[in-house]
Amino acid sequence: MDGKRILAINPGSTSTKIAVYSGHDLLFLKNIKHSVEDLASFKLITDQFDFRKSVILKELKEAEIDLNKLKIIVGRGGIIKPVPSGVFKINDKMKHDLIHSPKEHASNLGALIADDIAQSLPDAKAYIADPVVVDEMHELARFTGHPLFERASIFHALNQKAVARKYAKSVDKPYEDLNLIVVHLGGGISIGGHVNGKIIDVNQAIDGEGPFSPERSGTLPSGDLVAMAFSGKYTHDEMKKMITGQGGFAAYLGTNDAYEVELRVEKGDKKAELVHCAMAYQIAKSIGAMATVLIGKVDQIIITGGIAYNKKFIIRMKEICEWIAPFTVYPGEDEMEALAMNGLMVLNNEIEPIEYK
Repeated sequence: MDGKRILAINPGSTSTKIAVYSGHDLLFLKNIKHSVEDLASFKLITDQFDFRKSVILKELKEAEIDLNKLKIIVGRGGIIKPVPSGVFKINDKMKHDLIHSPKEHASNLGALIADDIAQSLPDAKAYIADPVVVDEMHELARFTGHPLFERASIFHALNQKAVARKYAKSVDKPYEDLNLIVVHLGGGISIGGHVNGKIIDVNQAIDGEGPFSPERSGTLPSGDLVAMAFSGKYTHDEMKKMITGQGGFAAYLGTNDAYEVELRVEKGDKKAELVHCAMAYQIAKSIGAMATVLIGKVDQIIITGGIAYNKKFIIRMKEICEWIAPFTVYPGEDEMEALAMNGLMVLNNEIEPIEYK
């Protein structure tokens, strides 16, 4: 399998995950944590490029990974223009769009670092797979109510697609033959309606549209939001942080750590329990809305992401919406494996990489 070595790179807001696979076999996995002090000196996400790349190479060297054996390097896809699901070649157009992306997000570094490392090696090619801007939305789902605004598809596409295909395989059915509601529960929350292999509707998770999350405020009352924005009490940056970064659990409970909130609930903290229940309630309500989009024909509700480890939280959601369809829970994220397996499919000529234009 050494001829099929793959490096997966997944930059997050405060960490960089890397994994090396030989075919289907995991050889190395590392979650590199970055402290606030590490990142404080960088004004823009793209300014972190050299820092994150050097940390990745240092970890691979210490693990005695021979970079010259790498055939594929797959980076997490960032905020480029909307694209269909699939594997994309990293080219100059993509790199330009990532460097000049309208939204700051750590995932923008994935392709830039992957391509830079691949270019330094004799026989490696660089790709991204199912970036956060995968757009398969139905035209009706784009409407907001005013022509100056349009709903966008920015969400946990990689993990949503990965767990949907994992479930399909477990029931021995093609993903394209199923109607699924997939819920990603992390620092951000996304709820996607999967119909015949396409995600026809999903909340815009990067800005926190939909239910509130550990660090996002979710959909807020528009009139109150406008009044607050023009009150003179808050700057533009403060308002942005209120919506994403310092909303949700962070605003109500002073922490964005969902596990810490879980422990507070177990210790009898009534406020933490009320906020915990409210988030489960909002997510369940959004699942119900997505079931309407699927015309009630839902084969399975799939729950994934870090918060999916919290059994009590899942039970609370089930109490509200399990009547819609059965639940399957895949705790955590399959993003590293998903990146690598997309790379392996390219190596095995099972899929054709798409040219980004």
